[in-house]
Amino acid sequence: MYKLCDEQLITLFKKGHSSALEELVSRHKDKVYTSILLLVKDPYLAEDIFQDTFIKIIDTIRAERYTEKGKFLPWAMRIAHNLCVDHFRKVKRTPMIKTGDDKDIFDVLGFSDACAEEKIIVRQSHDRVRRMLDMLPEEQREVIILRHYAELSFKEIADLTQVSINTALGRMRYGLINLRKMMTEKQICL
Repeated sequence: MYKLCDEQLITLFKKGHSSALEELVSRHKDKVYTSILLLVKDPYLAEDIFQDTFIKIIDTIRAERYTEKGKFLPWAMRIAHNLCVDHFRKVKRTPMIKTGDDKDIFDVLGFSDACAEEKIIVRQSHDRVRRMLDMLPEEQREVIILRHYAELSFKEIADLTQVSINTALGRMRYGLINLRKMMTEKQICL
């Protein structure tokens, strides 16, 4: 089933093949979960929102309301993003994108063959990047995370954050400029 595209898997799921849904979840879980975790900063909350995201996806597909032909991942990311925003509205906070120390998010990216020293160096570099990301304005952080961790296009980011493509591009540009400035000012070497 791994050779089927997302649309074929959705069609199979509609016909009652639960393994098709398992493949969809497996295929996209890292990107969706990572993006949620980077937004909410709490692995337990991220897991809850991740599950809610796929419950909403399942309900929408079963109700024959899925219309995003060929764009499953951006659609799933939009649902996850909206659930994160809803959560923060409920607790009357604005969404913050800062990294907690509970779990190294970069472990999911697969640095498995590195020796212990290389793992420490990589972890320290990632910690520096996360600390610098935390210092960026929220809009710049969000665009950088959605582009580099979720691998969304700027059009998908613009749609998700409800801004123009030029605004998304500008936020990315200024975010990267600010990161470079921080690296220069603090003499950080990655």
